[in-house]
Amino acid sequence: MLRRRLNRLLGGDERRVDSRTIYVGHRSGSPNEAIIPPKFCDNRIVSSKYTVWNFLPKNLFEQFRRIANFYFLIIFLVQVIVDTPTSPVTSGLPLFFVITVTAIKQGYEDWLRHKADNEVNKYPVTVLEDGRRIRKESEKIKVGDVVEVEEDETFPCDLILLQSSRDDDTCFVTTASLDGESNHKTHYTVPDTERDLESLNATIECEQPQPDLYKSLGPENLLLKGATLKNTQKICGVAVYTGMETKMALNYQGKSQKRSAVEKSINAFLLVYLCILVSKALVCTTLKYVWQSKPGQDEPWYNEKTQREKDTNLYIKMFTDFLSFMVLFNFIIPVSMYVTVEMQKFLGSFFITWDKDFFDPEIKEGALVNTSDLNEELGQVEYVFTDKTGTLTQNNMEFIECCIDGFQYKYRDASSELDGFCREELFLRALCLCHTVQVKESTEQSQGQGDGLTDQVDGLGVDGEVVPPPEEQRGFIASSPDEVALVKGAMRYGFTFLGLESKTMKILNRNNDVEMYELLHVLNFDPVRRRMSVIVRSRSGDTLLFCKGADSSIFPRVRQEEVERIRMHVERNATEGYRTLCVAYKHLSAEEYAQADKGLREARLALQDREEKLMAVYNQVETGMSLIGATAVEDRLQEEAAETMEALQGAGIKIWVLTGDKMETAKSTCYACRLFQRNTELLELTVLNLNLFLCSCCRSWSSANQDYGFIIDGATLSMVLNTSSESNSSRYKNLFLQICQNCTTVLCCRMAPLQKAQIVKMVKNSKGSPITLSIGDGANDVSMILEAHVGIGIKGKEGRQAVRNSDYAIPKLKHLKKLLLAHGHLYYVRIAHLVQYFFYKNLCFILPQFLYQFFCGYSQQPLYDAAYLTMYNICFTSMPILAYSLLEQHICIEILLDNATLYREIAKNAMLRWGPFLYWTLLGVFHGLLFFFGVRYLFSNPALQDNGQVFGNWSYGTIVFTVLVFTVTLKLALDTRHWTWINHFVIWGSLAFYVFFSFFWGGIIWPFLRQQRLYFVFANMLSSVSAWLVIILLILLSLLPEILLVVFRKPRGPHARQVELKHTYTA
Repeated sequence: MLRRRLNRLLGGDERRVDSRTIYVGHRSGSPNEAIIPPKFCDNRIVSSKYTVWNFLPKNLFEQFRRIANFYFLIIFLVQVIVDTPTSPVTSGLPLFFVITVTAIKQGYEDWLRHKADNEVNKYPVTVLEDGRRIRKESEKIKVGDVVEVEEDETFPCDLILLQSSRDDDTCFVTTASLDGESNHKTHYTVPDTERDLESLNATIECEQPQPDLYKSLGPENLLLKGATLKNTQKICGVAVYTGMETKMALNYQGKSQKRSAVEKSINAFLLVYLCILVSKALVCTTLKYVWQSKPGQDEPWYNEKTQREKDTNLYIKMFTDFLSFMVLFNFIIPVSMYVTVEMQKFLGSFFITWDKDFFDPEIKEGALVNTSDLNEELGQVEYVFTDKTGTLTQNNMEFIECCIDGFQYKYRDASSELDGFCREELFLRALCLCHTVQVKESTEQSQGQGDGLTDQVDGLGVDGEVVPPPEEQRGFIASSPDEVALVKGAMRYGFTFLGLESKTMKILNRNNDVEMYELLHVLNFDPVRRRMSVIVRSRSGDTLLFCKGADSSIFPRVRQEEVERIRMHVERNATEGYRTLCVAYKHLSAEEYAQADKGLREARLALQDREEKLMAVYNQVETGMSLIGATAVEDRLQEEAAETMEALQGAGIKIWVLTGDKMETAKSTCYACRLFQRNTELLELTVLNLNLFLCSCCRSWSSANQDYGFIIDGATLSMVLNTSSESNSSRYKNLFLQICQNCTTVLCCRMAPLQKAQIVKMVKNSKGSPITLSIGDGANDVSMILEAHVGIGIKGKEGRQAVRNSDYAIPKLKHLKKLLLAHGHLYYVRIAHLVQYFFYKNLCFILPQFLYQFFCGYSQQPLYDAAYLTMYNICFTSMPILAYSLLEQHICIEILLDNATLYREIAKNAMLRWGPFLYWTLLGVFHGLLFFFGVRYLFSNPALQDNGQVFGNWSYGTIVFTVLVFTVTLKLALDTRHWTWINHFVIWGSLAFYVFFSFFWGGIIWPFLRQQRLYFVFANMLSSVSAWLVIILLILLSLLPEILLVVFRKPRGPHARQVELKHTYTA
């Protein structure tokens, strides 16, 4: 019988061919039946990317997929194969440095993943084998093992519940790690299971693993890996899915790679500089052969060609020369910029984690950074999509008032007695019976467990006068905060829910009499029906159905003459921002109950279309009800929610509220958060006025002083986004977007999770590709968090699914203000300056090398020594810009927070547009020309030393290089507004290191060098007063325009704003 039961309950979809057979406890169903052990995967969880064996090849393959790395690899190979003017070390060493640093970073991150996997896989669990309790590591669990789990432990794999320590054969679990819901769910043991598991012989036929959390095999019997056992001492279950086949593992969705706008700008600039590089190489190659075409220039008497050179094909020679010039000028492409950007993002993310303002004493946690690649995107946000419940509000419900047959009863007037009419008591009994609340007796053990109880257990001794002393320490556990609030509300009026024991619900009424009701069926809440019901039988034998739900789902199912008395109160409460529920009941005759009971049992045992059949029975039972009253529950606003929203709007960010709540409640929340002001003109779009509204939407938006707010519900949105004809769909979408983009705030109500993601995707892909940010706290927000450019999770009361799928996590909504207006602003300014500065300093570096070819017969003669070529980007100029990009505060944080409008000045990638890029490029050209021709002018006088000796070409290059290093470093010093000891150390330290290295490199004869070009060159150069004079003069001339601009130009932009604000504060 058990086998048939298991097959019927757990068989899944009959149409599915693939299934698996599981032997409980690895014992066959028949003593004479031989077991062929089926092969299933082990219970190891693997989220890591690499192993010790594949790390090197896999990581190198991934790194060389990046265009810049692959380009430098080709350049390196060209240097190795072709006779080029520079050593392969000059490009090989920087490339090796970049690859190594990136590999170390990615290896460290993967090591952390391995560490997390080991914590899960090595976790000790109890397995029952041959009547013995054996402790094993979690990874050694096999399909068919009987596993014992104790209270507050996490299920190590997907289990079928066989036995529970509770008398009613149930257990309670929280699935926060799976679907984000921290509330308790009830699960049942498989009926007719033998109590002695040692003698249990059973086989389970079930479907192959599938990721759907909700359409699972026998959902009331299946305990999912990652869920936690609550309010139950221990359970025993059989492992059906293990390791990477569990629903948690199958639901793990690797987040798609998000690319920031800065990275796209870098790639665009890189193409420009690549074109400049190719142009330089083409010009030099062409001019070389033009110059050599003149008589005597191709083969002078002092440099005759070898026979091999004479026999070489002209076109091959031209191509080889082109490659040689490419190699000579390739340093214009800054390969080290990529590793500096990586380090800046990785190290910069720690400043968010370390920020003490983000620490929340309530949960004792701060901010969390899951993705460091998007720091600068925080400074570019144009649209914020926010959830309402738990994000704008606290998700902490408080019973405010109720309405019974049109009469209002205030929660604050609870001390006043209700009239003793039957309807009032019936209403309160409905509140005490129609729910999934469980009572947990508070013990010393449970009081000592802070983890997990703070969210679920509340309502401890709400009213000492009503609750008798033995019940004072009772805690309520519910699947929704609303339900606890309603049970507590009934408690205040004298009806106390005492708990559920063996299918019997007990209520203590006003007269201190215990009423008992047999719980026959629970018709669970679901977001489609938007209501739940219970069927109970009283001591007198009456069968009653109690139902509560949203007004839109209850009103059509009750007598219409009763609706008007309640509707006014419901609408008024919704306008005031309260969450409303309507309560109805129905007296079931014996025939009606028998029919409903039969239908429910058959639907629950159906193997196909179980949900659809259950829904049909629910809808059939929940008709012809009598409306008793309605409740109002308040969900309070998050701390500083209004101030945060106001600041974001002041920063020019458009805010969209996406909620599943009803329109009136959400509208009131928007007013409370100051998203809608009293002078805001609200535009409401519903199914009724859809065509009229969209047809007349070609209105003028010229009224500059008028703010608009737009409201739409889920049903209307479906019609807008999913219109039958493609042309209409496109037209409606464009009109809808046009309206929304002209509104400061958009409110979307009654939204399904998928619709939230659709909205974000639609705005993200609209004209201009605006940067979007989604923020939420529940599993229903995960889709929009993953869809947006930046996803923020709030560490709220609805589990941690949103946090785990987010790019950044913060404890409270109020922290979003500083995250965007301060951290985001500074990160963007820093990295934008870093990118422009890198291109600038490399242009300064290579332009003199290009100009030098015009004076050396296009012979590919390097201007700089190989050591300088190699060390320029790695050592001499890398640390100052890294320190700047981590520590710079061009405007102090307090001013950024007080003046949200400063955020607008960097919007739409303002610092990485073509205008600033052209300015930095022209500056690099100016400095490069000045360095080269300034030193050439010095060399017009050949005798530069006291003894009359002349400087050679390496002295020429060294003087240019010295001016270059000092100028680009001091340029960064001029740009620095926020000086710390680290800035001083790296800026002056880099210059000192350059001087020390030059003396050291040229002052020793190195045995491993075939030729030592810089031997005593630097020391000789500094012995010349003329060289000193030119170096100082050229540095001053290069930086003079910058200094004059700062001194004489009227300040504009963020710096000016800061100066003005400082003057204001001083005054």
